[in-house]
Amino acid sequence: MTPEQLKLVLETALLCADQPMTMNDLRRLFLEELSAEELNEALAQIQADWSEKGMELLELATGWRFQSRLSMREYLDRLTPEKPPKYSRAVMETLAIIAYRQPVTRGEIEEIRGVTVSSNVVKQLEDRGWIEVVGHKETVGRPGLYATTRQFLNDLSLTTLQELPMLDDASAQAESVAQRVMEFEGEVVASPEATSDVTDVVDTSAADEQTNNEKTND
Repeated sequence: MTPEQLKLVLETALLCADQPMTMNDLRRLFLEELSAEELNEALAQIQADWSEKGMELLELATGWRFQSRLSMREYLDRLTPEKPPKYSRAVMETLAIIAYRQPVTRGEIEEIRGVTVSSNVVKQLEDRGWIEVVGHKETVGRPGLYATTRQFLNDLSLTTLQELPMLDDASAQAESVAQRVMEFEGEVVASPEATSDVTDVVDTSAADEQTNNEKTND
């Protein structure tokens, strides 16, 4: 098989796939044995071929997939006028703490944020498929340990968590995660102020959290 035929088969399969394809998936396309080097070279050439087009080939946590570029979102959104979901600052801060400090318990999240974590916040992230309980801490009550999922990496176009910027400040971590989430959901963010505006208008979890805290303080 020539390099051009190899690229054609890979490109076709990836464009038709409804989920990321692993290297093993890609190898099964061919009768002959192909090395990882051959496949990676062909994938790199496909990426270069599509560098000036509206779609791009990305390597994610669970494999390779084609997706539209962010610059195309404003046009594609006209085909699906439904508003993408928005997330509160409480949701973004909780997700950021889990992403940067995992695995963490709910109590540890509350200690870092300084406020009670609403059950609605945790449920929203679990329902979205972005966090899960990966074990239990060997302490009183054996609280669950939360971590991000491979779906979280895929949706934010990450291969590993190491691709998140190294930030020490919790607020900066939340804004970093919020930026990536909003890019995935099709939002256009022009500045950090815009990030704050968007993440503050979401569901009622932030308001519920504040109410709970006020009751606790009373």
